Amino acid sequence: MNTAQYVDEQIQVLKSSGIPLSEAAWQAALLCVGWPYIFGDRGEYCTPANRRAAYNRTAEGKNKDNIKARCKNFDGTGTCTGCKFYPGGRTRAFDCRGFTYWIILQIFGWKLMGAGCTSQWNNEANWKAKGEVADGIPQNVIVCLFYYEKDKNGKRTKTLEHTGLYYNGQTCECSNGVQHFTTMNKKWEVWGVPACVDVVPPTPEPTPPGPEPEKKPTLRKGSTGPYVTLAQTELINRGYDLGKWGADGQFGTQTEKAVKAFQKDHDGPDGRALKVDGIIGQDTWWALDSTEPTVYYTVTIPHVTQKQAEGLCAQWSGAEMKKEE
Repeated sequence: MNTAQYVDEQIQVLKSSGIPLSEAAWQAALLCVGWPYIFGDRGEYCTPANRRAAYNRTAEGKNKDNIKARCKNFDGTGTCTGCKFYPGGRTRAFDCRGFTYWIILQIFGWKLMGAGCTSQWNNEANWKAKGEVADGIPQNVIVCLFYYEKDKNGKRTKTLEHTGLYYNGQTCECSNGVQHFTTMNKKWEVWGVPACVDVVPPTPEPTPPGPEPEKKPTLRKGSTGPYVTLAQTELINRGYDLGKWGADGQFGTQTEKAVKAFQKDHDGPDGRALKVDGIIGQDTWWALDSTEPTVYYTVTIPHVTQKQAEGLCAQWSGAEMKKEE
């Protein structure tokens, strides 16, 4: 994950490189992968003070609760060091429309107006061209994607629920943090080319729909079989403890506990917090499949005293000390 300072520097390099601005915008979006989701943010630094400000201006509910729950130093009495969102320096935070707003502003110097996805989409001054994803999407320009909230019958309402960026078949969005996908999810329904883009190429013919993706079964305590093993393996690879049983294909108490911990830490495909119920339904499967496995490192610290070594071993489970020759 990159720091905010590094990304700011690279954005200046991209803007002066002579490449098309849409390509520069896409590269800038990729530089932000891993940065956090905070409801209502549009590129503010991820700091305890800014998280508290976001918390104070957000209405009661899951969005407000998540702002506090996902910050290890929300009260500002500790340190950000060690937080995954502080990789040697601060990062920035966004909600979904805040991410598209910030990227377009950095590269084009132009603002996508609107306080949310719906008002952003409905403001015609924002767009040079708009259309349905099913009819094809312009290539070689940066595009904003949206999908609608649905009523109880599965029909579109007037509310746009989520937005992200598209460029030549790939997408980048901020839901469970900033994520990059090399293929486009079927959830996207409409597209808009920002008005700051000079030229919009012809929209290609839509690609015939492929086969429906496999729908994985819902798993809960008592489930068994290969899908349980798959889910357990994904949980372990993302740093969630399954105890001595590991990926044994048996959905027991420890697996349920790990699933709840994962659900507490992650959002679903719509950017909303997962329901913490210990059940692996389609949203939890999506979050598991969309989350990168945890990468582990071994750290060696040479030339410490015996007392210092013993202190480190006491602090870090699994640490070992060895006398230097």
